[in-house]
Amino acid sequence: MTALKQTCNHPAQFLDIKKPKISESGKMELLVDILQNILDAGEKVIIFTQYVEMGKIIQELISKKFKQEVLFLHGSQTLKEKTRIIDTFQEDPDYKIFVATLKTGGTGLNLTAAQNVIHYDLWWNPAVENQATDRVHRIGQEKDVMVYRFITKGTLEETIDAISKHKTDLASKSIVNDETFITEMTDEELKNVLKLRV
Repeated sequence: MTALKQTCNHPAQFLDIKKPKISESGKMELLVDILQNILDAGEKVIIFTQYVEMGKIIQELISKKFKQEVLFLHGSQTLKEKTRIIDTFQEDPDYKIFVATLKTGGTGLNLTAAQNVIHYDLWWNPAVENQATDRVHRIGQEKDVMVYRFITKGTLEETIDAISKHKTDLASKSIVNDETFITEMTDEELKNVLKLRV
């Protein structure tokens, strides 16, 4: 399951390619297009991913493309490092792009400097995504906030989204912090989740 989700993000994440390119991933190309519009409007953005490795890829490719430093918040940083990154994003108008792992960015933060939230990959538990989005919708936020969710068409991600929205019996089982509910699916349900739809 993890390999399929990583491949949806960028093949370089799954294949451990050392020099990834924007053109190798439709999701990454879409991210660049949306970021261009956000930056042209002079706004700030937070990009959430559940994977540290994907965060590093985003940080590398986007900083090169837009020739600016991209801040990255993840779980292995010290409290002092995290505080510095958050304060820089909140207070310095020159820092427009902030990448955070979903769990690190999902608790106890105020990131009201952003007017845009991008969920680069989907989490099995929609409540985790909502909690991360809420970091921007905090007391002190005075602007409208745009939220983007990236879903790779015809793949596992589309199924994750469908489970979250339409299949309440499966969604109720998935409201946990891991993917253990997969073991409770029938063979037919699992086959439907994993198949490629074109």
